[in-house]
Amino acid sequence: MKRPDNAPVDGGFLSTVQVAKAAGVSVSTIKRWVDDGILPAHRTAGGHRKLVLADVLRLTREGSLPPSDLGQLVPASRREPNDPERFCAQLIEAAKETDDPRIRSVVRAAYQSGLSVETLADRVISPAMAFVGRQWQHAQMDVGAEHRVTGAVVAALFELQGQVAANAAKDRPVAVGGAPEGDHYILPSLLAKLTLVEAGWDAVNVGPNTPTSAFVTLFDEIRPRLLWLSVSHIGDGETFEKEYSWLYREAHARGIPVALGGRALTEMMRSRLAYTTFGDGLAQLADFARTLCPPPKRPKRGRPTAKP
Repeated sequence: MKRPDNAPVDGGFLSTVQVAKAAGVSVSTIKRWVDDGILPAHRTAGGHRKLVLADVLRLTREGSLPPSDLGQLVPASRREPNDPERFCAQLIEAAKETDDPRIRSVVRAAYQSGLSVETLADRVISPAMAFVGRQWQHAQMDVGAEHRVTGAVVAALFELQGQVAANAAKDRPVAVGGAPEGDHYILPSLLAKLTLVEAGWDAVNVGPNTPTSAFVTLFDEIRPRLLWLSVSHIGDGETFEKEYSWLYREAHARGIPVALGGRALTEMMRSRLAYTTFGDGLAQLADFARTLCPPPKRPKRGRPTAKP
């Protein structure tokens, strides 16, 4: 039986017809983008171009392709409406039940629906985890359950790393970051890493509770073009300011921009700190990263130029 043109192919492969329909362009345009190296593709024995679903979703999120009807490209069994608020509500319900498999499933489904990492972070995971935090503060969730929910979200993000970094360019700029010493939160710096990877960077996440000296050592070892610091907890404010001021001076001396963020940084604290950019969410980090290293220009529509 012949497979219909709009049916997802086995193994996550798509035909040029499927991608053209979703992107709203001609099949010849898709073929040109493949031939120009914009869209990675595999050739069948018969010479037909087959595209990988993950590649098409990634390039659409990056803005390298026209906005697509991604629902056409995702198999019906995995298809979800592209609605951050809906996914957030689902994540909260799963968190209430401490349902680890369901938590991981919601995070995966949200990303596979076409949400960017920064949208997943800012509009799905962040508000859901804020709800979990309030539940713990009001003794409606014990610390063990709170840790399980966080662990399940972290596990889901680790599972997505391969998809986020699919076909990453070898000459990507390097960023390094994490959380300062005394800050044991894993999730914020992991989300920052994935946001930067999706924005086209090679992001080295040193994780939570990292001494200032470790960041400075990495400045000379890997020569990053960006430092991010996620600050979710500050123990002693005076010590933090002293350590951070030294870190900023070392970064500034090497020409490394510093992106600062995190819920522990109140307006009063921020007024005493120097930084290149500050973000209340990961959308600002993604925008700043793309300013430093713009993504490839969006491909032109139309028929391929005839060869002489």
